[in-house]
Amino acid sequence: MTKQIALLVDSGMTLPEEILALPGVYEIPLNIIYKDAVYTDKVDITAEDIYARLDEEIPSTSLPSGQTIHYIMEKIIADGYQELLIVTISSGLSGTHNAVKLIAEDFPQLTCALIDTKSITLGGGLQGAYAKELIDHGLSLTECEEKLNTLVSESRVYFSLPTLEYLKKGGRIGLVSSVIGSALNLHPVVSCNEDGVYHTAAKARGRKRSVAKMVETASDFIGDSTSYDMGVAHAFCETDARNLAAFLKDTFPHIRNFYFEQASPALGIHTGPDAFGMTVLKHN
Repeated sequence: MTKQIALLVDSGMTLPEEILALPGVYEIPLNIIYKDAVYTDKVDITAEDIYARLDEEIPSTSLPSGQTIHYIMEKIIADGYQELLIVTISSGLSGTHNAVKLIAEDFPQLTCALIDTKSITLGGGLQGAYAKELIDHGLSLTECEEKLNTLVSESRVYFSLPTLEYLKKGGRIGLVSSVIGSALNLHPVVSCNEDGVYHTAAKARGRKRSVAKMVETASDFIGDSTSYDMGVAHAFCETDARNLAAFLKDTFPHIRNFYFEQASPALGIHTGPDAFGMTVLKHN
């Protein structure tokens, strides 16, 4: 008989709310750090709170405390689970993956498998949602791990950014040129490369062209696939994001699951307001 498997994610993944609400799903919150206080992502601070204060201070983020991770692991055990599938945002952007991996060694009573999504926000969220799907279909922990590791390279996240100011100040600029966004009204399309580090996937002048370029880049990635999950996430620009979601649903005929989410506050710090994007997870 297959043992029950719990799913553990971090808040930087923007796991869809409908998946997060399911039994056996747990989330580690990242920390939001201001000069005068430390807040817990999506617990005692919202994205709206952060955006309202960006003119005064751009906070930083940090990986969860060891105490927080220990508490959640203990709760998972107390809830009766013996196996745990851990899915995190890119190790190229956060120390969360390695921190959870180390702390998991303190719990030998839990058999753990770890997945580095090499992505962020809903790019990781789609992988997390699929992880829960595999668990609910009765796959073993090893089978889940193998399938998810195979699909990491079949995932892409793309964001249209009106400015690179926040990526630069947050130290997450990666391989994205900090100059291009400020010149000639260029709105870069930013993605994560195979190492899970931000890079420029495309360049365009103006918001509309940037969005068109983002969709074109995603379409090239999808190619002749006939089964994929897709989603849209936004940082406080819901109208633009909903317009994009409607267009994607009309344009791409082979969507299995579609998700629409507000990006977590931890991501909003890196992108600033008015950033939005899309993600794809191919299944063939």
